[in-house]
Amino acid sequence: MRSCQRDATMSESGMRLFTAIDLPEPLADRLERLIARLRPHAPIRWSKVRNLHITTKFIGEWPEDRLEEVKSALSSVASRRPISIALHGFGWFPNPHRPRIFWIAVEGGQALRKLAADTEEALQGVGIPREAREYRPHLTLARIEESDVDLALLRRAVASLPERDWGEFVAENQHLYRSEISRSGSQYTKLASFCFETC
Repeated sequence: MRSCQRDATMSESGMRLFTAIDLPEPLADRLERLIARLRPHAPIRWSKVRNLHITTKFIGEWPEDRLEEVKSALSSVASRRPISIALHGFGWFPNPHRPRIFWIAVEGGQALRKLAADTEEALQGVGIPREAREYRPHLTLARIEESDVDLALLRRAVASLPERDWGEFVAENQHLYRSEISRSGSQYTKLASFCFETC
């Protein structure tokens, strides 16, 4: 079990935190081309490719002076084999009829579910509540903020795509991120990385 941690400067206030797996650059480039192709078909809030990640645990607000407790808890779940992950298909949360999120499905099998569950358990030990909902890994391509937005063109563009498999990779670490909201959108700062066995 090892952790390779990179600290970042933090403000005096509490921090909004989450843990995630990053995408390799070639896969991110492919998704950037996909978003560029779909973007003209719907006036919704599309994700910045540099912000795409597979969330394993949303922590929420956490005091800066207790950050080391979170890092220690995450170090305790890093002893595991790298995880094979595949991206494919599309979906809508909470449903296709009145969606709020447009996403790509993430397949990580039992290994990814176990990482999320172990992360939940470790963080519960420092006082972070468990997530009540079932873990459903995904990549958020866009958020639909207006309920009356017309998605017909986007749905047709998605249906016409010649493929549904977006790539595979092996995740070798989990990261701790800080999220900050600005006028230009969400800004994510990597606070620490926790390497799996071969990292």
